[in-house]
Amino acid sequence: MTDQKALWEVRPAQGYAGDVFPELAWQWVQAGEAVLVDVRTDAEREWVGRVPGAVAAAWKQWPGMALNPDFDAQVRAAAEGGRKLVLLCRSGVRSVAAAQRAASMGIEAFNILEGFEGDVDANGQRGRLGGWRKRGLPWTQ
Repeated sequence: MTDQKALWEVRPAQGYAGDVFPELAWQWVQAGEAVLVDVRTDAEREWVGRVPGAVAAAWKQWPGMALNPDFDAQVRAAAEGGRKLVLLCRSGVRSVAAAQRAASMGIEAFNILEGFEGDVDANGQRGRLGGWRKRGLPWTQ
């Protein structure tokens, strides 16, 4: 269980602005302080669910999981005007790499901890231990 105070704090990170829990990311987005960038594949967004209003900029694409050649341009467009970005993936792993890349381009980028689906539980399934959906934040399918 996450400490309630920790939900609203930025955790230090290497190579990008920091890690935040989904609640803080959503608060920033609602306040117009950040843009949410979903770095999952098109297939994941289509089959698993999406966050309304999120910018789609896959870090890697299915099939083959090759790096998205348009990622840099998509992220620059999302950050236009100096807006900070909060990056979301399935579990909070690919979004770290994407945040590091965005930071290397001079963008203030944060990773969303737990991602959209959260960690794997004892049965090897996602969606039950944390994550955007489990925390009751907006999403559609």
